[in-house]
Amino acid sequence: MHVPQGTANKVITFILCLSFLAGPSAIAANRLADIQTLIKGNGVEVASIDPHKTQGVAESNVIRDVLEGLVIQDRFGNIKPGVASHWSTEDNKTYTFYLRPDAKWSNGTPITAADFVFSFQRLVAPQTASPYAWFLELATVRNAKAIIAGEKAPNQLGVTALDERTLRIELDEATPHFVMMTSHSSLVAVPKATVLKYKNKWIRPENFVGNGAYTVLRWIINERIDLIRNPHYWDNDNTTINRVSILPIDDAVSEMNRFLAGEIDITSTVPLEHFQRLTEQHPESVSVQGLLCTNYMRFNAVSAPFNDVRIRRAISYAIDRDVLTQKILKQGQRSSYTLTPNNIAGFKPIPPEYSTLSQEERIELAKQYLKSAGYDIHNPLSFRLLFPTSNNRKKLAVAIQSMLKKALGVNVILENQEWKTYLNNTNLGEFEGSLIAWCGDYNEASTFTSLMESNNTAGGIHFKNQDYDTIAQMARQSVEPERRARYYQEMESLLADEMPIAPLYQSVQVQLVSPRVGGYSSDNPENNVYSKDLYIILPPPLK
Repeated sequence: MHVPQGTANKVITFILCLSFLAGPSAIAANRLADIQTLIKGNGVEVASIDPHKTQGVAESNVIRDVLEGLVIQDRFGNIKPGVASHWSTEDNKTYTFYLRPDAKWSNGTPITAADFVFSFQRLVAPQTASPYAWFLELATVRNAKAIIAGEKAPNQLGVTALDERTLRIELDEATPHFVMMTSHSSLVAVPKATVLKYKNKWIRPENFVGNGAYTVLRWIINERIDLIRNPHYWDNDNTTINRVSILPIDDAVSEMNRFLAGEIDITSTVPLEHFQRLTEQHPESVSVQGLLCTNYMRFNAVSAPFNDVRIRRAISYAIDRDVLTQKILKQGQRSSYTLTPNNIAGFKPIPPEYSTLSQEERIELAKQYLKSAGYDIHNPLSFRLLFPTSNNRKKLAVAIQSMLKKALGVNVILENQEWKTYLNNTNLGEFEGSLIAWCGDYNEASTFTSLMESNNTAGGIHFKNQDYDTIAQMARQSVEPERRARYYQEMESLLADEMPIAPLYQSVQVQLVSPRVGGYSSDNPENNVYSKDLYIILPPPLK
């Protein structure tokens, strides 16, 4: 439960009392299968399962099962105790977390506050080169910014082990949603002794030590990751699934066919062209969930041709979002003109003025922008559009290519790359335009607006704007939700003007989930599903 905050001596205390959601009483209503093995499609081969080396959803899907942070989430996305049994704060600037005494690593050794100190310091250490180092700076953890810049040593980070089971985290700014942020996969604990001994090879199955409900049994690149139950996990008695197999299938049709053949229990997606048929023929298996995710085209704003804002605007204006959502995707996605989705908690972004124009009016403006930048049908603009290998993403890219050719005479050269290569090239800025989605790391608007700050190394945005950075800093310093919301709107308005990205649509998570999977929930807006909360049931007996 959550004790409301008062005006003084604010104390936040959470007690684990939600077992009714998927606990013994829920399972008792079903007949458990003898073999408790879960097989999941994950879309792509993960780049890593080192939480300080990753930045994608596919990677987080694995990390969530094998490593755990101070808090985790329930089926609705609310935080609940993880390694920390409870926590407290008096001012939203200094937080104290109390680790549960039965929290252990998969090798049986106790998890201590010092493990979290090591993990947080490793995240921001320049030599780690983590794509998520900025996350602790966003949270305003003391000295995080200076450490990332190389101005202070990692041991100066505002994270202290008061004793073996008490962790203190000090922030520079009052951050009411900080505990929510600690559920992110970059803030899980990593095993100090194992990391120091094996360096980058610590994630290999033969070396791996974790503290999640599962540990790594086998990892065959481009084939599967097999996880096995961790007997030392603090909540092992309430875990039912014994083994989890995660398959990197980037072809949505192949994944669907394996599901229909009974070889996969949960898919990562559903092929666009088969969605309607599946909803008619297998309605019990189709899951559609609104997400805190925005799909967009990002422009490399520091290199030609997109270092010219007129060209960025022209391309954005000429893309018909309604055609994408209603004619191409057709799964419940919503056209978007803002980075922040409108289902985020505490903030409803106001769409920019150009969103109120007809598509014909937007195309006319786009033509004017291109002409003023020196492009027309006699001197057409050409650029490369990069996207990660995916049938659904390819259909989106082809549709955009056709739109821009028809409306503006622009030549779009499509280029797809497998996930690891795509991430590397976009992070290095080796692209002109690219298609990508950003899903919130927590349910608060700064998880989106922070993406465009100059110091943010995630997402390969390559956009720097001092005015934007200043507004973002003021938002962080604002404790009042209404004032923060006004700053967020200013940031959205600036993005609509500078157009470093072209927001396209708000995502839905469309998956096939076997009826034999119990405990599955589509109520978490971040789609954070923990395998430990699931179980395999037998089909109902024939009557």
